[in-house]
Amino acid sequence: MAQKTQDRANQILHLLLQKGQSCVEDLAVTIDASPASVRRDLIKLAQRGLVNRTHGSVELAGKMTYEPFRFDAAFPLREERFSNEKRRIAIAAAEMVNEGDTIALSPGTTTTQVARSLRHREGIHIVTNAVNIGMEFSSLPNARVTLTGGSIRWPGAFSMVGATAFDSLQRLFFDKVFMGACGIHPDHGLTVIESDEALVLGEMVKHARQVIAVADASKLGIFTSVKVCATSDLHTIITDDSVDPELVQAFQRKQVRVIIV
Repeated sequence: MAQKTQDRANQILHLLLQKGQSCVEDLAVTIDASPASVRRDLIKLAQRGLVNRTHGSVELAGKMTYEPFRFDAAFPLREERFSNEKRRIAIAAAEMVNEGDTIALSPGTTTTQVARSLRHREGIHIVTNAVNIGMEFSSLPNARVTLTGGSIRWPGAFSMVGATAFDSLQRLFFDKVFMGACGIHPDHGLTVIESDEALVLGEMVKHARQVIAVADASKLGIFTSVKVCATSDLHTIITDDSVDPELVQAFQRKQVRVIIV
């Protein structure tokens, strides 16, 4: 794809990431291109699995359809909870990723949204212990994705844990890790509910230059049974605009940057 065409395609994808849906005419006006050029770009993007075209409109391709969802509805149901907030958080997270970055994504519904916000990006390496996040990129020829391996132990989680997952992280280093959570507390750090998962996620944290927590406001100010990392290990928290201002100040006093979307 010629550089001018690639730049235009990236503009289209960025607009769809923000709006969710648009039409050829609106896209053409916004990016200052002809409708014919936009239509050609959309055909190529659809062939790459990045957009869905319907009569009169176009939208960014959403979640992949793959077999586990046919038999386990738990994950899709969790995705629907605070879905708009998670989408905004994911877009903000994706904006922090630079070309050439190696990033890690923990399992979870919000990190899955981050993955979807990165599907059109090239020149990045994604490492994850989440089977479903790997599947999000499986149809993209230019995606560079590494799965940790390991055992899957909990329904609807798609999280790989155990010695294989843990050991595979020993040889890897990340520019950024995007970490979901069951709870993030100013005093008790980032927590989950499974100790096996906490071991793997904690190792991701140790191998990252920046640790970025992505969580809707309902997760902030609470803590669950197992610590992944201390608050001092967090560089940034991205959350939604319903967060309690006092909590934001508490994290800022701990030298944690808080991005509200």
